[in-house]
Formats: sequence, C-alpha cells, structure tokens
Amino acid sequence: MITRKTLEEAMYAAMRTASLEMPPDVRAALERALAEEPEEMARQHLEISLRNADLAHQGEGLVCADTGFPLYFVKAGSRTVIEGGYGTLWQAEATATARATQDCYLRPTMVDPLRRSNPGNNLGPGMPKLELQFAGDNDGLEIIAVPKGGGSEIFGTFYRMLFPSDGVTGIKKFVLECIMNSCYAGKICPPALIGVGLGGTADLCMSLAKKAALLRPIGRHNPDPMIADLEAELLAASRELGLGPMGSRGINAVLAVNIDTALTHTAALPVAFNAQCLVGRRWTALIASDNTYTLTGEIA
Repeated sequence: MITRKTLEEAMYAAMRTASLEMPPDVRAALERALAEEPEEMARQHLEISLRNADLAHQGEGLVCADTGFPLYFVKAGSRTVIEGGYGTLWQAEATATARATQDCYLRPTMVDPLRRSNPGNNLGPGMPKLELQFAGDNDGLEIIAVPKGGGSEIFGTFYRMLFPSDGVTGIKKFVLECIMNSCYAGKICPPALIGVGLGGTADLCMSLAKKAALLRPIGRHNPDPMIADLEAELLAASRELGLGPMGSRGINAVLAVNIDTALTHTAALPVAFNAQCLVGRRWTALIASDNTYTLTGEIA
C-alpha cells in the first residue's frame, strides 16, 4: 500500500526538482538548436538559457523564475492501492504544493480570477490541478509534476472549430498562425514545445494539445504515420517563419510539434494549440508498492 506520507514526499520532490532542473531531452534539443542556429542574437539567447540551466543545477536558483501553474499528471496501475483511497492524491498534492511554495521552489502566483486575492500558497479552487488516469497491470504510481509557466499558457493557448472541408491545409494554417502569434516578441519564451489537439469535444481537444506539449519527450512521434508526417511538416514549416529564440530572428522558434487525436463529430474539425516554454519543466516520481520512490527526468 502506498501511504499518504510517501505521496506527499514524492510529489514535493518531483515539483521541487522540476523547478530546478531542465529535462535531459529538452537540454539536448536546445544544444542541437544552438549548433545549427545561423543568427548571432539567437545563438546568444540559447547560450544564456543553457547557462541559466547550469546555474540552477548548481543550486544557484530556479531554472525559471515564473513557476506558473502547479500541475500533476498521475498514472495508476490496475492493482495500485493507496492509503485512504484515491482521494488521498488530492490531499497529498495540496500539502506538497504548499510546502514547495513555502520553501520557494514555487512562486505564489495563483490568485482569485476576479478579486485578484492571493492565498500565498497556490491552493484554492481548481489549483493545484491533478489529472488521474489508469494504465497497465501494475501496483505502482507515476507522477509527473509540471510547473507550467504563465507566459506559455497566457499567450500560447488557442482553439478553433474548423470545417471538415478545411482539412490538413486548414490545420497547418491555424497552427502556423498560432506559432507566429505566440512566438512574436518572445511572448511564450521560445524555442517552444508545441502541442496540437485534433478532434474530440472542445475540452478534450484542448486537453490533448496540452498533454502533447507537456508530457511527450522530444523526438517521440505519434504512432500514426499520417500524424507523424504532419508533425514533421509543421516543424519544418516553423523554421521558415524567420522566428528564433525569444522573438529574435532565426530558425529555432520551435523545438517540437506533437499532435494527439480523438474521434470527433462528422460535422466538426476541432483544433487546439498549446505551448510549453523553452525550459520544458517536468519531472517524474515513480512510486512502488513498497513505498519507495525514484525521481527521473525521463518519461516512459
């Protein structure tokens, strides 16, 4: 049985590490971008970002000061048993988030949308956000902690209901417009990880886009060859826009384009766009049934 104490410790450790470390696949992608970027100012932005990640790793501060929205994505096995039931997950995430905020690994950025009052601990209606899904015949838990930066969410979230007749051409046009709008002036802190959702209802489409941006390792493509080809085409097209890191001139405004799909209504073609900023923060805690856990920057 996985105890509440273990959940709290693992969630805290994952969120703390996510705020301090750049995932290895993201760092490798930034290094590749630096090696091929032709524009001097763009290269300087990339060099500074990598240097900043080094300083954070050495204990000199957060990998980015805007820790944004505290998000947790949890996968449980069919035989996973949690002390107090699955509701304990939401209790544990609140404790872990408040502790991470108190210890200055999260900035207290969550406020009431109308009153603008700030509880000071990132706790309140809907926050922190936890999404639970069941996957696989096992007795463990996978918890991915994501401090989702404000800029990438505020300026990098779009949705449009296309006509089915718009087809792939309409999808490409929409996605490239979103890249232009969000990367202009460095609003989402590019080079960005782009998630695209196709199909489903409006809320499902948006969720597909967000998880594609946040949770898929760079270089892992959609298993559907048609979708994988579209990912590659959009990434190549993004390099022709003249946009580089942090809104500068260049070719590397985008590190990856990840697309996920769902069935949708015969009269609909919903498309959603969600961006993650260049630090790509996410860290994983893997909890075993014996109450031990390990942390990793890799995603299975």
